[in-house]
Amino acid sequence: MHTVVLGTSGATAEDVLAVARGAARVALSEDALTAVAASRAVIDDLAAKPDPVYGVSTGFGALAVRHISPDLRARLQRNIVRSHAAGMGPHVEREVVRALMFLRLKTLASGRTGVRPVVVETMAALLNAGITPLVHEYGSLGCSGDLAPLSHCALTLMGEGDAEGPDGTVAPAADLLAAHGITPVALREKEGLALLNGTDGMLGMLVMACADLARLYTCADITAALSLEALLGTDKVLAPELHAIRPHPGQAAAAANMRKVLAGSGLTGHHQDDAPRVQDAYSIRCAPQVAGAGRDTLDHARLVADRELAAAVDNPVVLPDGRVESNGNFHGAPVAYALDFLAVAAADLGSIAERRTDRLLDKNRSHGLPAFLADDPGVDSGLMIAQYTQAALVSEMKRLAAPASVDSIPSSAMQEDHVSMGWSAARKLRTAVDNLARILAVELYAAARAVELRDGDRLSPAGRAVVTAARAAGVAGPGGDRFLAPDLERAYAFVRSGALITAAETVTGPLD
Repeated sequence: MHTVVLGTSGATAEDVLAVARGAARVALSEDALTAVAASRAVIDDLAAKPDPVYGVSTGFGALAVRHISPDLRARLQRNIVRSHAAGMGPHVEREVVRALMFLRLKTLASGRTGVRPVVVETMAALLNAGITPLVHEYGSLGCSGDLAPLSHCALTLMGEGDAEGPDGTVAPAADLLAAHGITPVALREKEGLALLNGTDGMLGMLVMACADLARLYTCADITAALSLEALLGTDKVLAPELHAIRPHPGQAAAAANMRKVLAGSGLTGHHQDDAPRVQDAYSIRCAPQVAGAGRDTLDHARLVADRELAAAVDNPVVLPDGRVESNGNFHGAPVAYALDFLAVAAADLGSIAERRTDRLLDKNRSHGLPAFLADDPGVDSGLMIAQYTQAALVSEMKRLAAPASVDSIPSSAMQEDHVSMGWSAARKLRTAVDNLARILAVELYAAARAVELRDGDRLSPAGRAVVTAARAAGVAGPGGDRFLAPDLERAYAFVRSGALITAAETVTGPLD
């Protein structure tokens, strides 16, 4: 099994995906353990002095003015976890929790948080045992860290509450830890706070969304190319010299993908035939511009994610020179903005895909295709309601594109008076990503049906490979009496899994 080794310098997006989705094991480098021990020595030294230090010998948030005596400090750290484990609502996905835990461990391993080595070793052991804390949908404002979600993880580390075992069964955390030979951690000064104070949940969801969207943008280029063929459009607008004079890299990449898919097509370039068109509609002609803008937004989001993956987010932190300083690095604004930007771009990509689908179904605009791509229009409604479903998804995408990060609601008796709402931005983006895959699946289904009605033999080799693979995957072909829902769900699986890209690349070679 693959092992991810955490050192002091952060992690990569590939590391997050390997642990969250691939069940990779986690190991701690010797340098990390040495750095963790060194920063802990600083905290122990401060804890022995009479001067109050935030997070070590004081309360938290609005209660930071109280000095806590040594005999109460272990209780303080335990109680902050218990009191902050106040999430509500449905449990979030296992991959999200594993990403959350791994990213908190990444910061703890940096040697900037002041926890003991036993804390990082135990958290790694939880991940490797497949024990997943139960984290709830609601409880993070995206500032002072993803507090409630991280608290539920810390509760499991203490052997309290319930968690999910590697087989998915929910059981008391103490029993799960005992079954895997893991000793619960008794927290000491600074450790409870260090386990809670990070942007790890929203960052983990950003990393996974970036990976998913990268695949879906390529899928969108493929479905747009199929729609262009089905509508007898021109591929001249994809010429590289046209995109070179507006040098957005994402636009050039999208156009190049479409050119590769359309190579060898006998269906393109017929816009001057029986019903001449000077130009194709925007949803066809501007496909690379819209998808390209989304790709460039995705590149920005990856840059933000990479910076955050290299960060040590905690408050207070132990600096390399031994100072322990309070800071505001836990504020989620950089990550929240990126999450919201991606939701906007995804909504627009879904919107243009739906417009192409609608054009394929409208006999007045499809240049010779039957109404709704039906076998017998009137007796058969064809794909009419499939487009309704797609339109409903697009409408929801527009609502999900409303930014969460423009909101702020004060908390902690006005001590935390401006928050990022980054967790909320991440949660809605996850829904948007899944919706986008469904929208593209409907376009794929409609375009595949349309090109077969045209003349499948004139379809581009890559398009033919896509349609053949889709049919082999159970995305059924024409049939007036067909019950569509299973076909559409199989089309969604074909898109979401990346099988659509694999099919095209058997002809095109690697697509961007």
